[in-house]
Amino acid sequence: MIKIFKIILISQLIILFNYQGSLAREKIKIGLLVPLTGKDSVIGQSITKATRLAVNKIGDELIEIIPKDTNSNPDKTFDSALELQELGVKIIIGPVFQKNLKKLDQITNIKFLSLTNKIQNNSKNIISTGINANSQLLTIKKFINQNKIKKTIFLTPNVDYKNEIKKSIKSSKIKIMRNYFYDSEPTKLTKQIEKITNYKRRKQNLIDEIFRLEKSDEPNKEILIEKLKKRDTIGKVSFDSLIIADFEESLKSVTTSLLYTDISPKKKYFITLNQWFDESLLKETSSQPIYFPSVNKKNYENFKNEYFQKFKHYPNQLSFLSFDLIGLVYYLVLQNNFEINEKLFIKKNKFKGKIGIFEIKNNKINHILNFYKVEDSEFKKIF
Repeated sequence: MIKIFKIILISQLIILFNYQGSLAREKIKIGLLVPLTGKDSVIGQSITKATRLAVNKIGDELIEIIPKDTNSNPDKTFDSALELQELGVKIIIGPVFQKNLKKLDQITNIKFLSLTNKIQNNSKNIISTGINANSQLLTIKKFINQNKIKKTIFLTPNVDYKNEIKKSIKSSKIKIMRNYFYDSEPTKLTKQIEKITNYKRRKQNLIDEIFRLEKSDEPNKEILIEKLKKRDTIGKVSFDSLIIADFEESLKSVTTSLLYTDISPKKKYFITLNQWFDESLLKETSSQPIYFPSVNKKNYENFKNEYFQKFKHYPNQLSFLSFDLIGLVYYLVLQNNFEINEKLFIKKNKFKGKIGIFEIKNNKINHILNFYKVEDSEFKKIF
């Protein structure tokens, strides 16, 4: 009887090992939808190289990356996605641009990990994996709470992503006094900032005070007047921090207008969104310190250096994200017993990547980010 039991047990183990072996031999096919031709081909080629770098790092021959061209065109994107579907691909990294998502809701049996950071109005089979506004505002909220900042205003440019910002303010539950929308055109911007900061009233306060002292009999009034003449305004503003949802030259225009209206980052917190360590900010000493959420800087620099050593040119920012997404997919597939199905992105999970921590739940991805400030011409980590 014992002998028969051993034979049955051995047979069952052989069947189990054969079944596990068949699973192990099955490739983990990951599609890649990026612009390999056309005006954005440099972006697509950089992303493709970064995914190869990630596969080499993982060192598992079961991972198969299948790149297809989008040509930054929605129709071409759709056709390429159908080709990947024919090859049995169930998960795709890409496309890069929001405009190329519009026909992909028709391919319901594939999960698309779009590289865009826009999360509104996506169909159920599309997950935005970029550093979205909600993730950034949650990080800013943490900084505001840590520093007990009570009065925050929001400055949002009148551009296409303003509705994304509005919804993220609501979903992140960040406490702000008001969200002001401004025109990026310089002359209009300055007038709007003057109004937001009550500049004309504060300027008039200064003029009035100098006039009062000149007519007064106060001792040392000449010294007081000289001190006042070195100032631009008198009077307080209603806020102690500003969140500026802008980038590059447009961001600099806003900070310049704030400085013109006598709002200094030495007295009020200047906070902005993810700047990807834009080195031009280091030169803007008058606008320092300025704070922003972002990815892990040390890991980002290491990735860029490793990429350069391999390919002799530097990657774009999306390459860093796509590098992490290969690791994320591999991790989730392993967690799900090598099955690629709806469960991958439904249940609550976390993955520590190079960017930071990915939070996965209900077909959504958020990022737990780091927080930095630009001060003394350096990027300094706060947390």
